[in-house]
Amino acid sequence: MKLAEKLIEPSRRERVVEACLRLIDEEVKSKGGLSGIAVKGAYGVVKAVKPKFVPEVVDGMLDEWVERLEPFWTSWTADGGGRAFPDYLVGRKGDVAEALLGVTDGRARQSRNGSLRRMYEKMRPSAKKHVEEAVPRLGRMIEKEMAA
Repeated sequence: MKLAEKLIEPSRRERVVEACLRLIDEEVKSKGGLSGIAVKGAYGVVKAVKPKFVPEVVDGMLDEWVERLEPFWTSWTADGGGRAFPDYLVGRKGDVAEALLGVTDGRARQSRNGSLRRMYEKMRPSAKKHVEEAVPRLGRMIEKEMAA
């Protein structure tokens, strides 16, 4: 079964968006050190100033993210080597991060807001690190949703 057949199916979409939001909240909460303080602070400000921003972004990008993750799912289902999907993704975390960030890269390039584009470009290297760190949770979330 393809990811899109379950993850973005209209009757399940809201549930998957909520699962993604929980994943993001958990990842932000888990950040430590100075960079963690910065991430937590920025995320808190965004949620306070525009509470619907993150849910709208997740819902708006979900289809493209699922499309980018489909090759990993297809490869794993064809020959997962007996490993759990999260473990399979962890072995490819750099590629997974690049695939997912490719969606935001495209959105940033299309943005008419020059300062937003520059800010994204400045934050992009650290974004990859954060997405790579989220890969195990992402794999568990996908595995759970596909089994439901």
